[in-house]
Amino acid sequence: MHDTSTGTTALPSRRTLLAATAGITAALAVQGTGTAHAASSNDKKLRALISRMTLEEKVGQLFVMRVYGHSATAPTQADIDANLKEIGVRTAAELIAKYRVGGIIYFAWANNTQNPHQIADLSNGIQQAALGQPRGLPLLVATDQEHGIVCRVGKPATLFPGAMAIGAGGSPADAHTLGRVSGAELRALGINQDYSPDADVNVNPANPVIGVRSFGADPDAVAGLVAAEVKGYQSSRVAATAKHFPGHGDTATDSHYGFPVITHSRELWEKLDAVPFRAAIKAGIDSIMTAHIQFPALDDSGDPATLSHPVLTGILRGELGYDGVVVTDSLGMDGVRTKYGDDRVPVLALKAGVDQLLNPPSLDVAWNAVLNSVRAGELTEARLDESILRILRLKAKLGLLDDPYVSQANVDRVGGIGTHLAAADRVAERTTTLLANEGRLLPLSRRSHKKLLVVGADPASPSGTTGPPTGVLAAALSELGFQATALSTGTAPSAATADKAVAAAQDADAVVVGTYNVTAGSSQKTLVERLVATGRPVIAVAIRNPYDIAQLPTVPAHLAAYSWTDVELRAAARVIAGQVRPRGRLPVPVQRADDPTQVLYPIGYGLSY
Repeated sequence: MHDTSTGTTALPSRRTLLAATAGITAALAVQGTGTAHAASSNDKKLRALISRMTLEEKVGQLFVMRVYGHSATAPTQADIDANLKEIGVRTAAELIAKYRVGGIIYFAWANNTQNPHQIADLSNGIQQAALGQPRGLPLLVATDQEHGIVCRVGKPATLFPGAMAIGAGGSPADAHTLGRVSGAELRALGINQDYSPDADVNVNPANPVIGVRSFGADPDAVAGLVAAEVKGYQSSRVAATAKHFPGHGDTATDSHYGFPVITHSRELWEKLDAVPFRAAIKAGIDSIMTAHIQFPALDDSGDPATLSHPVLTGILRGELGYDGVVVTDSLGMDGVRTKYGDDRVPVLALKAGVDQLLNPPSLDVAWNAVLNSVRAGELTEARLDESILRILRLKAKLGLLDDPYVSQANVDRVGGIGTHLAAADRVAERTTTLLANEGRLLPLSRRSHKKLLVVGADPASPSGTTGPPTGVLAAALSELGFQATALSTGTAPSAATADKAVAAAQDADAVVVGTYNVTAGSSQKTLVERLVATGRPVIAVAIRNPYDIAQLPTVPAHLAAYSWTDVELRAAARVIAGQVRPRGRLPVPVQRADDPTQVLYPIGYGLSY
């Protein structure tokens, strides 16, 4: 059912919806009231619902799957082709009908998140397809909206600074605001589960996969911000997800492409990695995501944590007392596929204590593997029922069994509204960290340094809707009264590019350079040194990891922005111009480049004016 004038889906009546959810929704509305009686009463009704499900429906309920397309029923031909190739179905509606999946994950690259009204329409179409099935149940619709460098829903949605920037701000109130505002906007789009916040304690500067996705290196500080963000999201009726248990913060390997090993002792894990997860559980976290990492001190079998009964059932369920939903990280990642085949991974994950199986490379292989393992007696149907009960408890708590649909009118009422955008700007202003300011170069004077050259790296926008960073910085500085020109020099500038930048610097009163994870042999370092040698004042803005300053000792002024998205860059521009004073404090230590055992700038360091 489509209204061709708006492209929005016409929804079943409330009567149809209530009938489709087997008449139990009213009784489930009290879920989450906190009373034992209400919980046991609701569990009884949910168990009755489970008892009517076929084995195939039960298996499906455990899977959260990707699907290509902007629409649940009418994707483009290219997306139909991609779905047929990867999943063997044409559309999201066909995926739901064939496999009865319990959830869908949205990605920008799958064309799920093109604009707010399209996303809401897709969500409604997915729920409509689900409720149209026999004994149909609404879906958990999830995405990775961490903000900062991992963001699936872009502008006009409100985009906040990422976790490490929030860590630099150090305000639990700001973390709560991020969760509350982002949660409200996601919920309006029909996204009801967010794979955020990242609860990893990033103690390894060389960590290639977490880094600025973490709130920092101090476990207690990270814990406070995790708990606040969880409460913020869940106050907006979006399930938050703490990740990546038991802790992905000290690895030099990316689990997307390899199999990391964490060498922490059990004692260190308790003091470091476990702290934010305990805080998340105490805050009432709805879901926890597993890590595809080997953690010998917790399980010496060589299995990844995602497939580890000692880690997930023994520690997470048993010792930490967590009884919410456990979701795997993507089952398409190399970290979980190294030791076992794609047909064993989902079965072993369920045996370990997982509830939701996220994004297997082949759903057909994974789905049939689980089905056959129950038929063969390796997994019991009762084990599946345990996980399905947790999943249905969450769906009930979120109100999805009552009404899973969203209204197009509410999309405009909530998404990217002025108060939300202003809140993100205010939060960002508290995160920019000033690490060096020789000769009080900053704030820059519009009289003595009117003409600015902005050069540097222009990494791709996380959401596809922001940037390029040099252009955003130049535009923001021009709005503040400077004459700023942008020149993109990239993450690996050639000698010819550096020549061009040095020549352009001759006409500028000062140079602002955006640096991106500078290493000892990086040509970014050579470029910055050549710019400093021109005699023009140089201000470096680290647009990802804050460690760049250790490689750039000759730069007189240095800021850390922690990400290259617009909200953080605009805040950095306001700091450079003196419109706001820098208030961020390093949430991680910066070590010396020539001797990593020596701390150059400790946690908590930050200058102001």
